Amino acid sequence: MKRSVLNILDLSVEELDQLIATANDIIANPAKYSEKCKGKKLATLFFEPSTRTRLSFEAAMYELGGNVLGFSEANSSSAAKGESVADTAKTVSCYADIIAMRHPKEGAPMVAAMNASVPVINAGDGGHNHPTQTLADLLTIYREKGSFDNLTIGLCGDLKFGRTVHSLINAMSRYTGVKFILISPEELKVPSYVKQGMKDQGIPYVQTTDLESVMPELDILYMTRVQRERFFNEEDYLRLKDSYILTPDKLKNAKSDLSILHPLPRVNEIAVAIDSDPRACYFKQVLNGKYMRMALILMLLEVQ
Repeated sequence: MKRSVLNILDLSVEELDQLIATANDIIANPAKYSEKCKGKKLATLFFEPSTRTRLSFEAAMYELGGNVLGFSEANSSSAAKGESVADTAKTVSCYADIIAMRHPKEGAPMVAAMNASVPVINAGDGGHNHPTQTLADLLTIYREKGSFDNLTIGLCGDLKFGRTVHSLINAMSRYTGVKFILISPEELKVPSYVKQGMKDQGIPYVQTTDLESVMPELDILYMTRVQRERFFNEEDYLRLKDSYILTPDKLKNAKSDLSILHPLPRVNEIAVAIDSDPRACYFKQVLNGKYMRMALILMLLEVQ
């Protein structure tokens, strides 16, 4: 039976540990993996713009010795002619061994997985889930902190539409001693169903609009951009887009071993001056994303 990954919760804690171990081995021994997927093809079906996710999937497959086909926007596929996601998935299954799909509509990768005859990886669906970004986040946290336990994680910015935030909360909620501090404007709070999930699991969390007041508590600061493409009203976007801008001055009271993460792309919510701070980890995340996607491809294709 083919297996797909649509949500980070599709992977058990044991499987996350396995993926991290594989990714770390890839980092240490890249030549060992250079032909693991020889003769295999990955289809990247991107109905929404992407730089890091699409290119890292492609780089991952190439570095495993495989090949890549697909498209980078809906207008260059038969979706422009009205083809359904289900039919696209059935068609592409005839050509590829595994599919990575990004789509602006929540649930589209699930429809693809139900109709494809090969594994489907959700590469982001609207404001819903982005499990492989979370895999990049997890590897970064693990390599920086050495463990997932007993961390205070600040999530800052667009927590309403931020699919990376929702996936990270789901993943980290399974570890011991984790606490979340949710920092956002009132209009961009974490959705109630995400908060209910934390309550059901007994995960402590605090909501605030003030980043600087909670900075001394944080082990991880996960910044996000306010996403213009998720807003129906341009005025609301313009009013909220500069709600939080991280500058060196705002880090004065932060821990010396704070890890600053961001799923990227960055607009202006992290000042360029932060890039040279040793606590900045967001470009490490980009590289870690490639390694974790390599590990996930190997797992789903059952390549030894």
